[in-house]
Amino acid sequence: QVQLVESGGDLVQAGGSLRLSCAASGRIASIGAMGWYCQAPGKERELVAFITRRSNTSYGDSVKGRFAISRDNAKRTVYLQMNDLKPEDTAIYYCYAEIREPGMPWEQYGNYWGQGTQVTVSS
Repeated sequence: QVQLVESGGDLVQAGGSLRLSCAASGRIASIGAMGWYCQAPGKERELVAFITRRSNTSYGDSVKGRFAISRDNAKRTVYLQMNDLKPEDTAIYYCYAEIREPGMPWEQYGNYWGQGTQVTVSS
């Protein structure tokens, strides 16, 4: 069984910083791309940042220049450094990973999600 567990969400003032972490555990043969999505009340889940196994990155337009995604493959962990936070960043942040379980074909990756961590930015 594969699990993704996020941590680091908190209440912070506008202009502040947070660092989110997401660790993968369980039956894992390989991890492909990893990323962060967010969902604010009444809105659809949207991409925040995405990182490939080789650490190529992409970002949603609203966070470019403020957020940075990184990963530690040895620790099976992805991070999201969030700087200059704004009230509109308030949302539940979900970790995402493409994971291949032992015994599965090399190209067969499943999509896994964490339970979410709340980020609240006050003005």
